Parts: sequence; C-alpha cells; structure tokens
Amino acid sequence: MTERLYLYDTTLRDGQQTQGVQFSVDEKLVIARMLDTLGVDYIEGGWPGANPTDSAFFESVGPTRATLAAFGMTKRAGRSAANDDVLAAVLNAGTPSVCLVGKTHDYHVDTALGIGRDENVENIRASVAHCVAEGREAIFDAEHFFDGYHANPAYALGCLHAAHEAGARWIVLCDTNGGTLPGRIGEIVSDVIAVGIPGDRLGIHCHDDTGMAIAGSLAAVEAGARQIQGTLNGLGERCGNANLISLIPTLALKGPYASRFEIGVSADGLRSLTRISRRLDDILNRVPRNNAPYVGASAFAHKAGLHASAIAKDPATYEHVDPATVGNQRVIPMSNQAGQSNLRTRLQGMGIEVEKGDPRLADILREIKEKEDIGYAYDTAQASFELVARRHLGQLPRFFEVKRYRVSVERRKNKYNQMVSLSEAVVVVKIGDQKHMSVSESMDESGSDRGPLNALSKALGKDLGPYQAVIDDMHLVDFKVRITQGGTEAVTRVIIDSMDSEGRRWSTVGVSPNIVDASFEALLDAVNWKLVRDAEAP
Repeated sequence: MTERLYLYDTTLRDGQQTQGVQFSVDEKLVIARMLDTLGVDYIEGGWPGANPTDSAFFESVGPTRATLAAFGMTKRAGRSAANDDVLAAVLNAGTPSVCLVGKTHDYHVDTALGIGRDENVENIRASVAHCVAEGREAIFDAEHFFDGYHANPAYALGCLHAAHEAGARWIVLCDTNGGTLPGRIGEIVSDVIAVGIPGDRLGIHCHDDTGMAIAGSLAAVEAGARQIQGTLNGLGERCGNANLISLIPTLALKGPYASRFEIGVSADGLRSLTRISRRLDDILNRVPRNNAPYVGASAFAHKAGLHASAIAKDPATYEHVDPATVGNQRVIPMSNQAGQSNLRTRLQGMGIEVEKGDPRLADILREIKEKEDIGYAYDTAQASFELVARRHLGQLPRFFEVKRYRVSVERRKNKYNQMVSLSEAVVVVKIGDQKHMSVSESMDESGSDRGPLNALSKALGKDLGPYQAVIDDMHLVDFKVRITQGGTEAVTRVIIDSMDSEGRRWSTVGVSPNIVDASFEALLDAVNWKLVRDAEAP
C-alpha cells in the first residue's frame, strides 16, 4: 500500500520574498493556473491584507482543483483571536485553508516578540482554534522550529502540542534559517512523532542556505512527515526554498519514494515540468539555469564522444531517467571533439536518419570544425548546428532571403534636455518574388532604448509575410557576447537564446569582427530554426 504525500506550494508568497521578485496580480494568476495544472495539493496565494497585490489576487482567483491557502500570522498579544484585524483579513480571503506562522523558538519569543512564553503558546492555540471554529482547515507553520528545538526542546514541542490540540490539520516544521543538516532534521522529526504528533499531520519547510533543502525535505519524509512545502525553481528568501521542480520527479520516479508514496502529480504533470520551470523564468525575465536538475537545457547533454557512443546504444548508460518523462530532451552537442557517432546520434534526435558512412556526414563535421576554429561554438548553439546539418543534407528550405539591413544609433537630447540613445533598424527581405521592408525603433514602453539588436529583431519579425504567424510567439531570452581574439583583429561571438509559447528554448550563434553582424547572424538562425520546426516549406 502506498501512502499519500502532499505537496504545498508557496511560490506566490515565500517565493515572492526572493530579492528582485515582485509578481503582479496577473502574473500570480498565471502561476496559480500553472500550479493547478501541475497537480500540487496546496497553493498558498499570499498574505491578504499585507499588501494590495495579495489582496487583489484572492479577489480575482477563480476555483482551483488544488486547495487554496491564505497565509498570515497568529494573533497579536493583548487581543482575542476574534478581534485581531490582521487575522481577520486572512480569514476574509475566504480560502478553504489558512496557514498561520508562529514562533516556536524561545529566543525569538523573548527578543522579537517581547512577550511571555506562555502567552505565545496561548496565541498559537487560540489562533488555530479560531480558524477551525470558522470552518477552515488550519495549518500551523512552526517558525524557527529546528533551532528552537536545539535550544529548548520542551518549549518548542509545547508550541506544537498547542496547535495540535487546537485542531490544526497540519503542523509544519520550519527550518527558517536553513542551517539544519538533513540527518538532524530526520532525527528531530522522529522525536516529534515520538511525543505524540502524528506523522500524517506533519509537514516540512526547508530553506536552502546550506544547499540541502531538498535533502532535508526528503529526510523529514523518511522520518514520517507527510507534507512538503516548497517553491517552483527554488525561489525564496536568501538562498531560496526547497525546489519542487526537482523534488517532484524525485518523488515520482526514484526509489524508494516512487513505490512507497503517491503524489498528486500525474504523468502528464511530470511532462509539463520543464515547460513550467522555463515559463516561470520567463515571467521573471530570468535566464533558466542550464544545469538545473531534470529540466535544465544541459541536464541530458552528452558532449564526450565516449558518452554519446554509449547513449546511442542504451540511454541508461549515462541518464538516470528518460528526459521525456519531465518534458526535457536529450542533447548530443556538436563540437570539434565530435565524431560521426555523435553526429548520427544527434541527427537521429532531430528525426533525421543518415546511413553510416554517408559522405555528407564528413562534410558536416568538416564545416563544424572549420567554423569552431574561427570562433563558433556549436556545443551550446544546437539550433545553429541543426541548420548546418540540414543544409548539407538538402533539408533546409529557403523561407526568405535578407537583401539588406541597416542599423543606426543616435545620441541626442530629449525634450527634458536629457541625453538619450535611440536605435533604429531597417530590414529588407525577399519572400518568393516579393520584397518586404520593415522599419523599427528599439524604444520600450517606458521610453528607454533597448539597443540595436532589439531594433533588428523587431524589424525582422515585423513582416515575414506567410510566415509571420509562426514567429509571433518567439522572443529573445538571453544574449551573450564573447571576444574570441584580442587586439585590433578581435572577433566577436554572439549566442542568442530564444523561446516560444510552448516553452521550447533554442540557442544560435553568430561570429564576426562586427558585433552587429554577429548578432544578426545568430538572430537569423533563430528565426530559421523556428520556421523549420513550425512552418510549411515553401
């Protein structure tokens, strides 16, 4: 018999406490829909009453399959739970579940709250009891519990018992400072269960200050806890929270968890993990981590020839799970270290079968090696490699031809007598026997210049005739520049990362002594790769 393990997401509250992260109401609604589709059990929407955005979210969010939770704190000293306006604002959000945080470390009660320890215990009891009396599922977040247990076990446990006896459905042990190691977390969870708090009422909330939030969460589960709190992509204060994007596939695919526990995430939900992770980064305007476990662009990349040869025979030789199970894909990077085994394996991943010994394979490798010798990097720019290979194999349609382009950058004073820059681009393309000219500036909504590449990208993507609808959903997510040679003959390598609405991400490369030419070459490859995948050949 499997046991049910519950996943509690706090991206919209704890994740929003990440430095530089501030979700809008619309962004929170989008993320909530993603979480609901993924299959988490709880979505913590924020702290109603603490800020206008969180309050507006609870007013706007519709029905969810997951249990929606509002977050707040236990009642303040000197007033009853029924007359605490902060607690009332949390309850007024109307969510089926309410999560209240309270102190369980005597040092924090003495120093931060400045109240009597017994009064703090009563605040916990009364607050939880009030929520239960209001017909809500009560969750108690035991803040600083592990540090508190180390300092004064009897007091920390007394706080838990007060919440348990008042009717809390979940008592969540929080490693708020993120410094407790996994082995110690497991020992303390076992101690808590031994004194009468059932494991199926316990949750774990780890921060990643030692890089062990996932390990600590799993240690708590092994000791008996049955709820895990975390965030998408490990967002959170300081070093972040336990990363649900990594935890979920570990629980679903790895022993002993996969055979011992059941979670609410289906196989379809697992396959959406890569897309969801990258969509969140897109919302945050962040570059996804290539080396992120399970979902990173390099998580299943095999560069060494020995590895690629073994992967072609059996992927299990160098892959711990099938990348497709988490919505990712295998990558066999092409570089000047590659041989024909790597090349054929990579082509097979693109759906192209080429017979062993085909002379065109040698032509592809020759071009790759010659270009890498002058600064190209195809191990990271997989989309550009694919275009090289398809051209040699006669499988690259000619969707359009760039006849000319021009970029100008002007520095001038605006009406406020401030010096500003303005970039403008003109691109002329030929599609069939028709020429199309597009002009675009790089000014954003705030009136700031986004640079010449932005102007070029907007101009190129403005009018591609019959292919326009195909590229409308693609956008640039990263732009990297590297000088590959020094001195007056410096050569610039530009790598562009693009993404579309399906969460697909691809990299392209351009090389030139002129940074604009290098950028435009990479941009053209990005557009052509998208057309190869999604457009009908002319």
